[in-house]
Amino acid sequence: MIDSSLILDGYSYNKCGSEFTAKFKPFRVNHIASFSCLSFFLSLDPDCNLPRYCSMIGNQKLLSINFSPLSHKADMAIKARDRRLTVLHVATLNQPIKPDLGYGPIETVIYNIDKGLHALGHRSIVACSGDSGVAGEHYVTIEKSMGNYWSQDNPEKRKTLNVHLSKAADRIRMGDIDVIHTHDLKTLEYIYDAVSGMHVPIVMTLHVAAKNYLVEGAFRRWCKPMSSPQVYCIPISEYQKQDYKGLKTGNVVYHGIEVERYPVKKNPDRESYLFTIGRVTRDKGQDKAIEVARKTGSKLIIAGCVQDKAADREFFEELKDSIDLFVDIGKQPVDGDYFEDVIKPLLDCDEQIIYIGEVGSEYKKQWYRHARATLFPIQWGEPFGLVLIESMACGTPVIALNRGAVPEIIVDGKTGFVVDSLSAMIEAVDRIDNINPHECRRHVQDNFSIASMAYKYSDLYQQIVIDHKRSLSYRQLLIDYFPNPLQLGIIAT
Repeated sequence: MIDSSLILDGYSYNKCGSEFTAKFKPFRVNHIASFSCLSFFLSLDPDCNLPRYCSMIGNQKLLSINFSPLSHKADMAIKARDRRLTVLHVATLNQPIKPDLGYGPIETVIYNIDKGLHALGHRSIVACSGDSGVAGEHYVTIEKSMGNYWSQDNPEKRKTLNVHLSKAADRIRMGDIDVIHTHDLKTLEYIYDAVSGMHVPIVMTLHVAAKNYLVEGAFRRWCKPMSSPQVYCIPISEYQKQDYKGLKTGNVVYHGIEVERYPVKKNPDRESYLFTIGRVTRDKGQDKAIEVARKTGSKLIIAGCVQDKAADREFFEELKDSIDLFVDIGKQPVDGDYFEDVIKPLLDCDEQIIYIGEVGSEYKKQWYRHARATLFPIQWGEPFGLVLIESMACGTPVIALNRGAVPEIIVDGKTGFVVDSLSAMIEAVDRIDNINPHECRRHVQDNFSIASMAYKYSDLYQQIVIDHKRSLSYRQLLIDYFPNPLQLGIIAT
């Protein structure tokens, strides 16, 4: 058996036959001297300058290449790391990309990323519906968003989505995009297939549990980094990152909000209400929040939409018997009189469990601000949870079940309580007034602001662009050196 080694900038990769075992996963090549896949190693090692390459079989030197000119190009790329980038966000179509939405978590995140990047001086382009309003460049793909976060699949919906993605791909083909940023798997698959020949790196932020897609097999093509060197899956929490094993990932980038736009309370208010907000569904645990309110004698305000899903409608029907009052809070202007005109009358009424329906962004800030605490009785491993940082930005602590990314976001005992059971959540209500509202606000400002998120994405994009260009350069050089693949066993000369 012939043993040999591949030496790259001090790293040794042992070879036996045609099997390479690296510091990464083993991979197989078809020819001894056809190393176009070598660029994959280089893309994974941003510090590798590759000053030389040599392959040895016994004491016989097969080939030696001087890579000094290429290393110089890599150095130049590093010096240009902080340059202005052009980033294209391929948005979702459930809601328009704009602030002050009711229920639209993904669209809110896209809006915030775009605004943050634009503030940093990058050219941020959002391919989205015409009823959107973005901070960067607005590239309209369809006239109007679908206006519903969930609807049955139908030919019209598929046609609208295809038009949107097709126009986004046309924009990419103009040739001035440095990074593509997608936010769902269907968009990623379409864009990758449509423009893969352009070698533009693609970043994907997934807003749901990654393991669901992994189990279903939809991620299988991305679990082989050699087959998808353009795709970088960026986790939104350490919890989600655990599901990304086998994928090409970057550092965790937490969601951020514009903290300054959230009004903050000055002091705790023991006489106020408990608040829970989110899509009304069993996974969000509104029934658990009701139980906490009943057992602590607290008034509970429930806000959130009921989507047109059979399971959600069934759950809402079950909840109705436990809700004392259904209120349409209308479109009362959010001004200095909002508390007196809208919130206080509900506090003063005799009803304990009150459902106020879906509320817009400016309205929910008022409901956060005046609440005693926000309940987050989540029943699944949510990879982030905007509710947590929105509440804390208003100075309102959160009592949350220990699921998903919750312990990464809440500082237990300082900005709220992370508990393991419903009984512990009930007990925590009596201690919630010990939490300092200003500590809640400061925690969000320091860790979950738009600026913090934008800086992290900017740094990530810059590194990806450098690594990707280096990888392509090495690959082209090797292709030029070996224009025709050698047959197995043939010694290069």
